Amino acid sequence: MPSEKYARPDRRPVVIAGASSGIGEATALTLAAGGYPVAVGARRVEKLEALVSTIREAGGEATAHALDVADDASVEEFAAKAIADLGDIEAVVSGAALIAPGRIHEMETATLRRELDVNIVGTQRLAKAFLPGMVERRRGDLVVISSDVAVRARPFMGGYAAGKWGLEGLAAAMQMEMEGTGVRVSVVRPGPTWSEMGMDWDPEETAMVLNGWVKFGHARHQHFLAPQPHADAIKAVIDAPRGVHMNLVEVSPEAPVED
Repeated sequence: MPSEKYARPDRRPVVIAGASSGIGEATALTLAAGGYPVAVGARRVEKLEALVSTIREAGGEATAHALDVADDASVEEFAAKAIADLGDIEAVVSGAALIAPGRIHEMETATLRRELDVNIVGTQRLAKAFLPGMVERRRGDLVVISSDVAVRARPFMGGYAAGKWGLEGLAAAMQMEMEGTGVRVSVVRPGPTWSEMGMDWDPEETAMVLNGWVKFGHARHQHFLAPQPHADAIKAVIDAPRGVHMNLVEVSPEAPVED
């Protein structure tokens, strides 16, 4: 077990990227309720401000700043503000993501590039901003929110699938690179989940995507998860005592009980 020299402090501030809705929002609420100070970031600052108000009204500690993980300067500015607000960051949850429907050969290349920049490179930007301090302190967590499309690709959302496949490859390499530093890199892999992602799609595009899921056997049953189970999994990863590494947690909806 780690020596007292590298023991974790009682106060462990956490950064959550992509916290304006869905899994990120649920994670912020769950961690704050568990006593973690949280710094939340996203592009929709007005939603972050409402989230922070909810956390503070419940007695938690929270701060919010604008964050675009596809922009180097935005990530650097966010990191500086989060550290100034809360002190050394003990954990980072990388949950910002983009998803666009369509056939790969028909989509604009700029759209695919933007998806990959957010869904893969965004995590690297966060790692670059926060992991050096963790390595220096010999402790910390980076939790990457992936998707089951990383192992079960779906049609008409190829950019998202490619991004999550690449993201898990990035995380796997980082796990090896961080071994022995005291910094844990973990992947939480959600299955089908209700969220705001895809809610701005054209209804015909949505139907095309869902029908594709059915055609290729990806919709085995009708149950989808709410964001909360994933937030609970992320908290469990961060809660894990030193000497324990929950390197991959897959959370999927249980099928309805059959008669």
